[in-house]
Amino acid sequence: QGCPGRQQLLAAVRQMQQLLKGQETRFAEGLRLMRSRLSTLHTTLAKAALEPAPVSCPAPQAPAGGRVFGTKFLVEHEVHFACEPGFELQGSSTRTCQADGSWSGQEPRCTEHSACSSNPCQNGGTCVEGPSQHHCLCPSPWSGAACQHRTQTEPPVWSSTADPAFSRKPRCAQVERAQQCRCEPGFHMSGTASASLCRDVNECELYQAEGAPRLCAHACVNLPGSYRCTCPSGYSLQGDGKSCEDIDECALSQDNCTRGTMCINTGGGFQCVSPECPQPGGNVTYVKTSPFQCERNPCPMDSRSCHQAPKTISFHYLPLPSNLLTPTPLFRMATASAPGRPGPDSLRFGIVGGNNRGHFVMQRSDRQTGELILVQSLKGPQTIQVDVDMSEYLDRTFQAKHLSKITLFVSAYEF
Repeated sequence: QGCPGRQQLLAAVRQMQQLLKGQETRFAEGLRLMRSRLSTLHTTLAKAALEPAPVSCPAPQAPAGGRVFGTKFLVEHEVHFACEPGFELQGSSTRTCQADGSWSGQEPRCTEHSACSSNPCQNGGTCVEGPSQHHCLCPSPWSGAACQHRTQTEPPVWSSTADPAFSRKPRCAQVERAQQCRCEPGFHMSGTASASLCRDVNECELYQAEGAPRLCAHACVNLPGSYRCTCPSGYSLQGDGKSCEDIDECALSQDNCTRGTMCINTGGGFQCVSPECPQPGGNVTYVKTSPFQCERNPCPMDSRSCHQAPKTISFHYLPLPSNLLTPTPLFRMATASAPGRPGPDSLRFGIVGGNNRGHFVMQRSDRQTGELILVQSLKGPQTIQVDVDMSEYLDRTFQAKHLSKITLFVSAYEF
């Protein structure tokens, strides 16, 4: 009779042992989970302690006679410097905020050009440097800021042509025993009372005098009693009779561009262009996806150089008048993410190639856009190339680069 009770007692002991073993296993799992979480928290806190707080650089000052572009002064941000007309930049045109809180490069300075070194005085004039500008001492009979105008000895200026249309007899009438004569508009009386003559007034010469209103945007042709304005080849005269407007040969199909090239309208003419993708190099190859854009073919996973190469290359052509007022934005770059994919959280813009780079700066205009700005005027005619790029980053990791190759056709004229 004692055996069944003993068996029941052993079964109860074994059940308690299994229960305790299960409790011990769960407790050990809880301890392991707690240790793992503490370890992760420790690593995160240690990493945060090692990472320096964002460093900024002191706000840069514009040099005397110059300007500064850029409003972000944190590490790796850039600022750009340019000088006013008549000054030349010495030092660094671009400076980057470094990790130690200082700006890279040299302190920029704007030094004044010696205006007389370019011999601005015409017709034998002598250039004299002043405290803020130069002036010309002109020999007789010349006058004007650059000795460019022949001094008038008697107003108004007469036509010197022997064409009889430029001189005619006055209209005279007898009024109360006296003879009164007058000339038609655009003519002026000359000679003696007994031998008077109406001679043409040369408006083109008259209005060249210093400070006089400009009759024509380009050239003036004197006519008997009047004048007319003309425009250079490639321009048409506007309805006001003095302004010139460029003729768009491309839109009017007046170009001679061959098949496979594109017509680009320029000031006074046109250019035939045929942009080409870069030749294959290493693992980097491109395919033309539109007349003005190339896209990089997919890269091998292990090719770092391929991933660093521009993902897209676009070509842009801009006509500009000569001596355009500055500063003026010329071109904008912006990022656009594919639907359903996170876009970059940081962008970097820069000028990476071309000639006359010192005439431009590239700066951010908003979070997703950068602008190429002309800061020094360009005198035409000339053709200028400038290359700008935009690099995209996500969580400080480089994602892609886009390159824009911009060609500027600067006209010979200011219209």
